[in-house]
Amino acid sequence: MILTENLGKRFGDFQAVDDINLRVDAGEVLALLGPNGAGKTTTVRMLTSLLVPSNGWARVADFDTVQQASQVRASVGVLTENHGLYNRMPALEYLDFFGQIYGQSTAVRKQRLHQLLEVFGLIEHLRQPIGEYSKGMRQKLALARALLHNPPVLLLDEPTSAMDPESARLVRDAIRTLRSEERTIVICTHNLVEAEELADQIAIIRQGKIIALGSPQALKARMLGTEEYEVRLATHLNGRQPALPAEVDFTSSGPDWIRYRTQDPTQTNPLILQTLAAQGLLVVTLQAVPRSLEQVYLQAINSVNPGQALHVE
Repeated sequence: MILTENLGKRFGDFQAVDDINLRVDAGEVLALLGPNGAGKTTTVRMLTSLLVPSNGWARVADFDTVQQASQVRASVGVLTENHGLYNRMPALEYLDFFGQIYGQSTAVRKQRLHQLLEVFGLIEHLRQPIGEYSKGMRQKLALARALLHNPPVLLLDEPTSAMDPESARLVRDAIRTLRSEERTIVICTHNLVEAEELADQIAIIRQGKIIALGSPQALKARMLGTEEYEVRLATHLNGRQPALPAEVDFTSSGPDWIRYRTQDPTQTNPLILQTLAAQGLLVVTLQAVPRSLEQVYLQAINSVNPGQALHVE
């Protein structure tokens, strides 16, 4: 659905995006992460044919973003950071107006806009002027507008910003529902929990370059090393360090817990339980230590050289 090769954009002497290579298949969700000014929005604008690349090329829904710009624009739904909502119009008229722009018939427009207003909890406010909407309601209406023509590609810039937790959950659930074998979604977000929850691929951008690309699980394994496990005990250790199997790499301990790493948890973890029980140490829990996308992101931003991108399967 999205394919780029050496995609770049220069503004004068400033290289905003530098040789971006992406492949996002149908049914996948890609999260673009990076600090402000990293090049995320410029990349999205090239993918929507709003900016012409300075070098390289991109295809979206099998259309060239330069040579077939009108087909690209008809194939994408875009949620921008600045929504451009018409404050004096009620939501019903607003969505109907855009439905006409997309060439939808009266019957299709009526069915589609009522469906979207219902999905995003705005049906009771369909005749209320948009200027009276809260920030979260405006965000949901802008997302409904992006979905109005049922596009195969969705490009979402901060889709849950300014939303209360309940509304943000509603939007994330909607994004999950929207993903299908026919639709691809790209999300630009600073919400790393959201990115980890929704994305099949993560692309971390710094200084216009992709410095890390892969699934959340693969990036964690590559950048954070072997998974760490924690055992919680029923009694205090009182300063002693229990004997552990040779296959285990001890990492740390506390009054009633120990942590270790192992290359083969299916073999080692049962052995750990047996070994501790033999020493009279009763186990309350044994679980993997949570590893977050935030850890991956911070390590990539602070340590990965932009000229040496880390791509993992």
